[in-house]
Amino acid sequence: MALLEIKSLQLDFITDAGSARAVDGVSLHLDSGETLCLVGESGCGKSVTAQSITRLVPTPPARYVGGEILLNGREVLKMSARELQDVRGGVVSYVFQEPGAALNPVFRVGAQIKESLKLHQPDRATDAEVIRLLKLVGIPAPELRLRNYPFEMSGGMQQRVMIAMALASEPKLLVADEPTTALDVTIQAQILDLLRDLKHRLGMAILLITHNLGIVGDMADRVAVMYAGQIVELSPARELLRRPLHPYTRALMVSVPKLSGGAERLTAIPGNVPRIGNFPPGCRFAPRCPMAKPECSNAIPELVEVQPQRWVRCPFGKQIFERAGV
Repeated sequence: MALLEIKSLQLDFITDAGSARAVDGVSLHLDSGETLCLVGESGCGKSVTAQSITRLVPTPPARYVGGEILLNGREVLKMSARELQDVRGGVVSYVFQEPGAALNPVFRVGAQIKESLKLHQPDRATDAEVIRLLKLVGIPAPELRLRNYPFEMSGGMQQRVMIAMALASEPKLLVADEPTTALDVTIQAQILDLLRDLKHRLGMAILLITHNLGIVGDMADRVAVMYAGQIVELSPARELLRRPLHPYTRALMVSVPKLSGGAERLTAIPGNVPRIGNFPPGCRFAPRCPMAKPECSNAIPELVEVQPQRWVRCPFGKQIFERAGV
């Protein structure tokens, strides 16, 4: 049994103009101890999908229209408020982007970690356990640091505190939503190394949300590429990086800066991600796609398995696969 199964999830946001579909038929699964990267530009629906796992998206303005979310076989969309409280943190923990905004500025970091312990592990809500968690995430002199306020710590240290809070309840799944945003390159590498090390030491699964395909090769077992509320490619990480099939995945890879590129202008994807409620007909990437043909606007393409464990949503997905010579 998979740790997490999302089946044909549909989620709308209710606006003055009516319903707007933000997540449209997303299906994913994640096994224990696995790392899945959910990749795409801002506005593609990655964070909404991740927060839906424990129904963190408030209703209203959101409305879960259809589909299933199964955690260890239990249906999340049918859980009571009490059951959700046990799942949030107890089974699934989150590390959000911009830790400076996520941490409470008026409480010491030790008190904030201890609060997380009190919710799920009350017998362990002690300074000794807080110190152990701070050591686990690589914070030096944790006996002193637990008395720091967030503003007294660097961005990298704040992110380590967020990870310590997420690990306090020993979750089975850690959702890391852009955990390296706003951090310099050196600190980014340290945080990713930490997540990779903790995964192996604690045996937990990781759902890593990012817009940067450059970090996928070091972190992911599998990759799901998301665009305009839909999964457009799903593949083992090594295969996707070796031969991406969807034009959007290819465009994302080309736009990654290269150290050998010198001072050449970076390659960008033309246009913007369409706003929810204003998706184009047919293939949603067609207005930005260099391969688009008139028939791309006729119908929304299905997510098709072109090879075992390789799925692509493109009217020409099979032809792309055959030309790639996979």
